[in-house]
This record gives sequence, C-alpha cells and structure tokens, in this order.
Amino acid sequence: MQNAENMEIVEGTVESVIYQNSENGYSVAEISVGEAEFLTIVGIMPYIAEGETVKAYGNFSVHPQFGRQFKVEFYEKELPSTEGTILKYLSSRSIKGIGAAMARKIVDRFGTETFDIIENHPEWLTDIKGISESKAEQISEDFKRQFGIRTVMAFCSEYFSPSTAVRIYKRWGGSAVNVIKQNPYVLCDEIYGITFADCDKIAKNQGMKKDDQHRVCAALKYILLHNANQNGHTYVPEEKLLAAAEQLVHIDKEPLEDILDELVKSKEIYKKRIAGRKCVFLKKFYEAEEYICEKLKLLEDKNMSFPINDINRTLDSIQITEDIKYAPMQREAICLAVTSSVMVLTGGPGTGKTTVIKAAIQIFERIGYKIALAAPTGRAAKRMSEATGCEAKTIHRLLEMEYNDGLEPKFIRCENNLLDENVIIVDEASMIDVLLCKALLKAVKPGAKLILIGDFDQLPSVGAGNVLKDIIASDRFNTVQLTEIFRQAEMSLIITNAHAINNGKYPDLETKTNDFFFIPRQSDEETAQTVALLCKKRLPKAYGADIIPKIQVITPSRKGNSGTELLNETLQNILNPPSPDKKEKKIRHITYREGDKVMQIKNDYNIEWHKDDRDGIGIFNGDIGTIIQINPSAETVTINFDDRIATYDFAIMDEVELGYAITVHKSQGSEYPVVIIPIYSYSSRLLTRNLLYTAVTRAQKMVILVGDEEVIRRMVDNNRQMLRYTSLKELLSVYDK
Repeated sequence: MQNAENMEIVEGTVESVIYQNSENGYSVAEISVGEAEFLTIVGIMPYIAEGETVKAYGNFSVHPQFGRQFKVEFYEKELPSTEGTILKYLSSRSIKGIGAAMARKIVDRFGTETFDIIENHPEWLTDIKGISESKAEQISEDFKRQFGIRTVMAFCSEYFSPSTAVRIYKRWGGSAVNVIKQNPYVLCDEIYGITFADCDKIAKNQGMKKDDQHRVCAALKYILLHNANQNGHTYVPEEKLLAAAEQLVHIDKEPLEDILDELVKSKEIYKKRIAGRKCVFLKKFYEAEEYICEKLKLLEDKNMSFPINDINRTLDSIQITEDIKYAPMQREAICLAVTSSVMVLTGGPGTGKTTVIKAAIQIFERIGYKIALAAPTGRAAKRMSEATGCEAKTIHRLLEMEYNDGLEPKFIRCENNLLDENVIIVDEASMIDVLLCKALLKAVKPGAKLILIGDFDQLPSVGAGNVLKDIIASDRFNTVQLTEIFRQAEMSLIITNAHAINNGKYPDLETKTNDFFFIPRQSDEETAQTVALLCKKRLPKAYGADIIPKIQVITPSRKGNSGTELLNETLQNILNPPSPDKKEKKIRHITYREGDKVMQIKNDYNIEWHKDDRDGIGIFNGDIGTIIQINPSAETVTINFDDRIATYDFAIMDEVELGYAITVHKSQGSEYPVVIIPIYSYSSRLLTRNLLYTAVTRAQKMVILVGDEEVIRRMVDNNRQMLRYTSLKELLSVYDK
C-alpha cells in the first residue's frame, strides 16, 4: 500500500453520489471543497452517501472523457452533525428503509441526536408512524454495518487494497477487525489471493510470536492447500509436510508435530496410513475421496442388468438403420455401458468413443430411460452436444449451481434433491477433480448408471485429485480402452501422430500436405517470432483473415521467450494493437484492451452472466473469452465467454489473463480449430510425453509445431508422469469385487 505521506489530501462534503457498485464498493461522487468549488472523487468508497464529510487520500488525475478527478486510495469520513446535513444524508437512501419523507419525520422528531437514537435506541423509532419494531431493527443494523466497514477499511489500508478490504468485510462484517487481530491467519484460509506472507506481516505488527499456535496451524493448512491447488495432491506425506512447515515458520520439528496432532484431534485435518506411509489431508479432500468411494460402491451394488441377447438384437437393428458396422471392441463397450452400473470408456482420438455413446443412448432411449449428458467445461459440453445430437450441460449447470457468498459453490441438486435421470454420461472425465466428482455423485440417485468417458493418457485435472486414473487403476469397475483408429481418422496426421506420441514413437514431421506441420527453429527467440508471424501473416494469407480467431497458441510453460507471459504480450501487440477507438486499462502488470482474448484462471462461482434469455453464474478455470467493453468510470470489464456475457470489476481482474497463448494445462477439455505449439527448452519436468500428447490432441483441424526437433524427441522418450498424492485408488481397491 502507498504511504499516506506521498499522497495528496482533499476534504469536503458529499453533494451527490454519481455511481456506486454494491459488490466492490467502487464509487464516483461529487464533493464540495469550498463555497462554490466542486470536485469529483473516484475509488473504493463503500456506503459513501450524500451529506457526509470525507477526508480522502490519493492523487489527482485527468480522465480522457470525464476530466480532472481525484483518485482515492483510502479515505476517512465523518457523519453529518447538523440537522440539515443529517436530513440530506438520510434522504439519499443511504440507509435501507428510509426515504426522503421518512427522513424528514425522523429528523423532525430527534434532531441532531438522530444517529445516536438509530444506533443505540432503535426501539424509539417506533414512535414514528410507519416504523415497526422489525423495521427499526433493520434500520439500526444497516446503520451499524456502515460504521463497521469504515473500521475495516481503515485497519486494512496498511496491508491490502480497498477492494480486498471490502471482500474481508463481506466475509466477517463489522467484527472483521477483531477476527483478524485475534488470528490474522484466517485471511489466507478464507480470502482468495491473500498469502501466508501477507498474514505474517499483520501478525508481526500485532506482536504475535513465530511459534504462536494460530501461526503454525495456518502454516500447516496453507501448505496442504497450496499443494492441492498447485500440484493436485489430495494429501501430503507427513514427513514432507513437516519439512515444508519447518522452512516456512522457522521453528523446530517437535512443536510442529504436537500442533499437527492437535489439528487431527479437532478434525480440521485428517491423517491415515497409505502403503505404510503417514499421510495428511485437508478435511474437504479427505471427505471427498471417502465419499466418492462409498457412492461408487453403492451404485455398483444397485446394478440393474439387461439380457445381452436383447442388446445384441437392438444393436443389429441400429446397424441396419444407421448403416453402420460396429467393431468388436465397440460392441463390447456398448454392451458394458448398458449393463454396468459404473463403466469407464477410454481411448485416444479417432477410436470411436462417440460412436459407442451414441449407440448406448439409442438403447437407453428405447428402454425408456432418462439420460443426462454432461462435461466439466462449456466447450466440452458444446462438443458433446454436437457429436451426439443430444443436449449436454456443464456439470455445474446439471447440478443447478446457485449464487453463494463464499468461495465454494452451492448445488441445488444434491443428496436431498437427486437428479431425475436414470443414466448419467460424463465426457472429458480426466478433467474432473475430487470436489466436483463428489458434488456430482451426491446428486446421482441409487440405481442410476454412471458412464465416464475420457482419455486417461492426457494430463490430470487442474484441481486436486486423479479421479479417472484412480478409478481405472483400482480395477474395480468395467473399463474398456478403445485402441483401433478407424479409417476416416487414419487420414488425419493429427490423430495418427497423437497415437504415435502416446505409444512412444516419434511423430511424422516430414509430411507437409495434411493437417500436422512442423517448422524447425533453433532458438527460443526464432520460435517466438515464427509463432507471431504465423498468427499475423502466414495463416491469414493462406486461409483468409477469418482464421485468426480460430487460432490458439498452446505452450508448455509460462516462462521463456515462447512462454505465455512474453507470447501474450507479443501477440496482443500484433493482433490487437492500441487504437484511439479501443479503451484499455493497465491492471497490475497487464494492459487489457477492448478486443483482447482473455482466459479465466480460477473457478469463480459468483460471477453472474447473461446469455440470450438466460441468466447464470460461474466462470471457470480455462474459460476463454473476448473483452467487449472497458468502462473506466465504473471500473468494469465486460467479457464475452462463448456468448455468456459477464461483467468484472477491476478488483477481480486478477482472475483473468491474456489468452492469446495459454499453457497446456489450461487447455484441457477444450479443442480449437488451429493449434500452434512452440517447442523449446523449457523446464525438464515439462518435457514429458503426455504433455505433448495433450497439446496435440487439442487441435481439431490443424496443428503446427514450431521449434526444436530434438526437444520433441526428448518429450516422446520421457514417459515420466507427474506424481499426484491421492488415496482414491487405495480406497476403491480394499473392497472385494
């Protein structure tokens, strides 16, 4: 935060509130700073109201459209003290339940003591006609809430931005300061974007010792959560957790072990042995894997079987009607899909997974079953709809997710409100993490069938867990892996090269007449320049300008000349350069511009969107959109995500990055018409076969590899899988089949 000594100060009375965003507190107001002098102030000023006297710290600036303004970094305000200013304040509807007429009655009755009455004696308000006991209490509570946020804003100004202070206030209300002073580390538990180091700074200023139990507890949980979010682990081996905690808090191992035991006793975290090793879980991940295991077992026990002869006769009929011939493995997969309670269908591109599912759907429909098709992302659901001819929804929409003030989603469909469908078919199941899987299974009714479709050779989910691989590896449920590439698919080098890579063979880099191309480059700089040239000139020249929005650059790393950070800056400058017709805004180190391609980088279950005649909530990790409007006065950015129109406050734009180039991990579950993949010397842990395979299989019509052939060979040769600590496989394996 900036030091107040380096800021200018303005003082005045609020004459009018021009704009106010109730979500983040951003406001535009006009204040009188002299007898006939008025000034516009802008910034995070929640609950600012006409009639208040404010003292604002910040700096003057000149807005290109609105002229001279004072940008507020933080502010202090005093309530009006005269009858006239009190009346103006209350008449501005700054307190719920009081309009202009009611304000006049209250001020006429209580005069300059009005605010004391509202805060300390709300029952006296009932003397006024039109104010009931419940309304008097509501007025008092709203008034106190406005006092509370001022206290929180003032306390947080030294540590956080005003928008973060608003989020803190929304979480704990007027008691936020007391909560933080008692235990600053609740912030990194509860507020997205606040780190353990941020909490340490507050704790140090509060005089908290480094071995304080609150600090050590928070450190242990923070390490577990960091490993879940960044590495996908549902648990961490105890010895690794303690070693990491020693480095973070700088205290001896023995007190760490004692506090860890206390956390286990209080069931804030769980500990159990896996393969003879002590392992530590955060509660939500432990409970998620336990629940998944129990529910899958329940579904299996409720199996409803169908005579194979009936299925075969139906398939013979479908073959004649559809003029299709099922391969033996496809036929087996269809039969298992229909007869199993839980079934997994896996295989690479071009192996006929969609053909199997379409046949199973037809059989289920003839039986009279209700079917739900779902996928983890909007793009994957859209692809599933197009491939099957049936409506597919995102899992979140299927479960009827609704608005929730917290960071976790709330689903209407759950164990108390089960899905109606008899069959649930989920595509791109490799993307499902343990928390989403638990939510889905909670809504599946006993006796229903669950069919999971995915490619287990792709990278695992972005979120914690390894659900699809663990279910397959448990060897408990019927699983079919399709391996045969069908004739039409064999014509695509994308598909044949993807399978070659997956089988440890080098892809064909010589053929130039198909849909898979390789452009050799020796240095990272040359690779990045060629990628930019392809996007700007070579591909548009060959295929027309319409190809530009169909191109997605997918790169293994964020770092380096061909990493997402530098490539996004380069591609933005050539594909969407600055223009007087395009508004732009620099937020943190990124300049966003109208027309920019952007990507959501975390699940946000609270962002509202509108599509056609339907409203919804939730924009998710990996969703890609286009900025259609930047509103500097309202401090908002409007983004189009596949026709879902969402508006972001500047304060939450840390959830968004430029999306011209994205990492392979962020591309999971999506396909793009044209994919360009820079191949360069990045971190050795990323030089893996399944990362290259995942990148190549994101392309629908064309893939272009640019870079070093030797790096491609090293990736194909390296079949090392990124280790994920998960317990689902072991849980499923302990049950007898």
